[in-house]
Amino acid sequence: MNSAESQNVSIDPLAVPSAVAIRDAFLDYNTKFSDVTKKAKTCFEQRDWAGSRSDAVARIELYDQCIAEISDKLSDRMADQSSNAYLWQAIRQAYEHLISPLLDRELFKTFFNTLTRRFFKTRGVNAEIEFIALTIEPTDRITHPVARHNYVVSESLSSLFVRVLADYPFAAPYKNAETCAKKIADTLQTRFEKWPEPAVLAVELLDTVFYRERRAYLVGRILGRENYAPCILALVNEEAGIRVDAVITSRQHAAVLFGYTHSYFHADLPTVGDDAVVFLRTLLPGKPIDEIYTVLGRAKQGKTERYRHFFRYLEEHPEQDCIHADGERGMVMAVFTLPGYPLVFKLIRDKFAYPKNIAREQVLEKYHLVFKHDRVGRLIDAQEYRFLRFPREQFTDAMREELLKECSESVSENGNDIVIHHCYVERRLRPLNLYVRETSEELALAAILDYGQAIKDLARSNIFPGDLLLKNFGVTRHGRAIFYDYDELCLVTECRFRKLPEAKNDEEEMHHGAWYYVADNDVFPEQFPRFLGLSPNQREALLVAHGEIFDAAWWQKIQSDIQAGVFTDVPPYPERLRLRSS
Repeated sequence: MNSAESQNVSIDPLAVPSAVAIRDAFLDYNTKFSDVTKKAKTCFEQRDWAGSRSDAVARIELYDQCIAEISDKLSDRMADQSSNAYLWQAIRQAYEHLISPLLDRELFKTFFNTLTRRFFKTRGVNAEIEFIALTIEPTDRITHPVARHNYVVSESLSSLFVRVLADYPFAAPYKNAETCAKKIADTLQTRFEKWPEPAVLAVELLDTVFYRERRAYLVGRILGRENYAPCILALVNEEAGIRVDAVITSRQHAAVLFGYTHSYFHADLPTVGDDAVVFLRTLLPGKPIDEIYTVLGRAKQGKTERYRHFFRYLEEHPEQDCIHADGERGMVMAVFTLPGYPLVFKLIRDKFAYPKNIAREQVLEKYHLVFKHDRVGRLIDAQEYRFLRFPREQFTDAMREELLKECSESVSENGNDIVIHHCYVERRLRPLNLYVRETSEELALAAILDYGQAIKDLARSNIFPGDLLLKNFGVTRHGRAIFYDYDELCLVTECRFRKLPEAKNDEEEMHHGAWYYVADNDVFPEQFPRFLGLSPNQREALLVAHGEIFDAAWWQKIQSDIQAGVFTDVPPYPERLRLRSS
């Protein structure tokens, strides 16, 4: 036992041993997190894509499993004292002494808070037993740089990248490292030809390789005389070997790669990620810190940082009221936001308007499915929150009345507060149906075409949105179409895609409604275009570019491929960034 462990911080004999047990439980979680993360390299080398997906789900589930294990241990140890607030105050004090020297102690604190909330079923925040530091910036104390490879250009750029690839070996061979290096060099020289000469002075790449789905990424930056830019090499492993598939050098494309519409990276960072977060923020200066933690797989810390950000915003903008989010009123979800805030809060209604015929539990299952599924850059990451407190006066009368009357299973009043018992919090996007009305004809058409591509990307990842209306999609600041309404979402393999039957006679032709049998899982893609509300020009362009999504045969082929294990690649970057395969 070290000095921190033996320090007499409480007369209660349970305090220090319990604090040590909680600290050790987080260390155990972190070890298990690292063990799963490390497997990503082997999966990439062996092209074990099923194993990679399984590991991604297992790692997501790990946090709650470890919390449950330590909860059981402490319950046995404390017996009838497990809900003694005075004891937990002493445990918190002892725990703080234990973790004070640690670089990433904020993550330890988040683990502790999760645990106390399980024991006390906390509604809102309990400052007596939790760590409350709503204004802290967890990376402020980071002073040492994250481990990285540094390369100074003292030879040809092509030779430099030969060295780079040699410094990142895999059990599988590179297909042709020299060819890849030359393509990287040629690409960089073209993209940075307007930088002052010499355009490239040095390259910095993190030691840690980032993995997600079927790709590995070397993440860093390129340094010029007066400028710097991201430098991210995307690697793919094909039957012929590993090759560089793309070079990402713009902050926009890097932001999408590390964005809230993709699954989490597997990157075995030695210090849980704080120093890496500092480095990534230099590449992604506009990205909130909570999203960086989350995309690194530290979803709980991401939620903590998101809550801190929201709390600060409420404190700094008491004049802003919670109002209905832009877009059509949802039949399943009530959605509110603040005028200047980049997030929305989504609550499940008590009753769903016709023709919705699903239950609350099914809606929860849909969100749970998305949380663990490959989001392929087209599904928004919705984080689940419980017992958020808002000042009552910070809601408009209409918004407050709607929540209390129509979402009573998720909302209650408590004194001067509105308590949100359960909600999903996600990034605020401009609804696609509003965007196409407001923007230029050129941008609207680009968004409609990306909407078609989004449906294809989702289909190839075994996701059918269910409701393809434009109002269920949003547009990001980068102009990407993202699906965010999950109440009718399902797997493509669960649907039965059918061609519309042809009427046999005039009676069937003139029949009001469907004269043929329609099962719950029947889908008729031919009907999609008539409900989209597109202009003739938009409709024609969508049919030319993506007309197959309105053909039942195309969906049936996607189903067959998925069931046969055939993989269709959905790159997380534009086609123009890809290097031509040789």
